[in-house]
Amino acid sequence: MGTVLIVDAANVVGARPDGWWKDRPGAARRLHEQLLVADVPHDQVVLVLEGGAKSGVRPGRDAHVRTVHAPKDGDATIVAEARAAAERGDRVTVVTADRALDARVAGVGATTLRPTWLLDLL
Repeated sequence: MGTVLIVDAANVVGARPDGWWKDRPGAARRLHEQLLVADVPHDQVVLVLEGGAKSGVRPGRDAHVRTVHAPKDGDATIVAEARAAAERGDRVTVVTADRALDARVAGVGATTLRPTWLLDLL
């Protein structure tokens, strides 16, 4: 059993008013780069990107970070990733500020942390 951290990139990037809305791909790329070197207490990090942010980071694995491009909305992809990890027996934590998503991932066995928790680590 491992530990998986699923990152709602839109929520994390959106938690800092640093002009991310002017360059969504760049904001996604910066978050990805920070996650690669961050000391997170999880075996694997799953970065979920949606919309224009997807062009900032290619899908796939880089070290302990796996980037996933949501085909439609990020929330459905986050729930699917959380469900799959929980079904493998992993302990799953989702980083999001979205209360509806919080309830959905709790239903598949995941816990949640707020974006400020992750931003403090970065």
